[in-house]
Amino acid sequence: MDLVNALVAFLNFVFIPGLAYGAQLALGALGVTLIYGILRFSNFAHGDTMAFGTMVTILVTWALQGAGVTFGPLPTALLALPVGIAATAAFVLATDRVVYRFYRRQKASPTIVVIVSLGVMFVMNGIVRLIIGVNDQNFADGARFVISAQEFREATGLAEPLAIRTTQAVTVVTAVIVVALLFWFLQKTRTGKSMRAFSDNEDLALLSGINPDRVVAVTWIIAAALATIAGVLYGLDKSFKPFTYFQLLLPIFAAAIVGGLGSPLGAIAGGFVIAFSELLLTNAWKKIVTYALPESMAPDGLLQLMSTDYKFAVSFTILIIVLLFMPTGLFKGKSL
Repeated sequence: MDLVNALVAFLNFVFIPGLAYGAQLALGALGVTLIYGILRFSNFAHGDTMAFGTMVTILVTWALQGAGVTFGPLPTALLALPVGIAATAAFVLATDRVVYRFYRRQKASPTIVVIVSLGVMFVMNGIVRLIIGVNDQNFADGARFVISAQEFREATGLAEPLAIRTTQAVTVVTAVIVVALLFWFLQKTRTGKSMRAFSDNEDLALLSGINPDRVVAVTWIIAAALATIAGVLYGLDKSFKPFTYFQLLLPIFAAAIVGGLGSPLGAIAGGFVIAFSELLLTNAWKKIVTYALPESMAPDGLLQLMSTDYKFAVSFTILIIVLLFMPTGLFKGKSL
């Protein structure tokens, strides 16, 4: 029975949070790898694009809640999400027209465009902070749990409870749907095939009659949608704070690079590698190990390799190792 309790504790503190966090990083990394694979630069403004889309979604959510509109047991933010996606897509398309298109026509090197994206990042960060402030914003509503700890204990009789939050379940289900739609779009639609051809060989794609402006616009729209969805899901699961999304840029880029920049499948795999690496190294294993070992061998300490304050150091370390020894990532993407 103690081994069952150990398994439940592992699910509760490592597997389920890692699954939700990995799905959020995977969606963010998909946007990064899409921009890199098609527009050929690393978009450092992606984290703040997530923050911008989440901010719009929060404002619309508050308006809906104020009008008495809810989504039953699900978060009202899901109703506001399409507005957030549309606003973010309009913003990034305007940014491309005003900023990036000039450098694209000048055939500027990717390094220059990366520096330009840093400027865009600071502008977007300032806009978000000016509009919604710098403090934590909790906008999750609806049912709190799919399975509560008390319900699980009553149903199983186990000492260790299992709780699955609604936001975690919504994150995983939404991520599966979004990824399935994205792969269907890239594999089956004419526009998706054009984007893949443009990514593989730009000159040959242009000779084939593919409209580059259309490819660029669709790429930005999809990246904006992925960023907004990832940002909203992360905000629902944790909370929204603009600076947190700036910090998320590191694990998101680490996920994209670990999987292989330019590889959508690699971005998904990289997201879960980074998420579970962070959790495995920063989790306090005392409770799980105590269940698994005899009482006489129960540990005194927390058995925590690293404090949670250093979880981003895990992403950074993995990023450096991959860049040194496997620059094309697990799925042989484009090297930096």
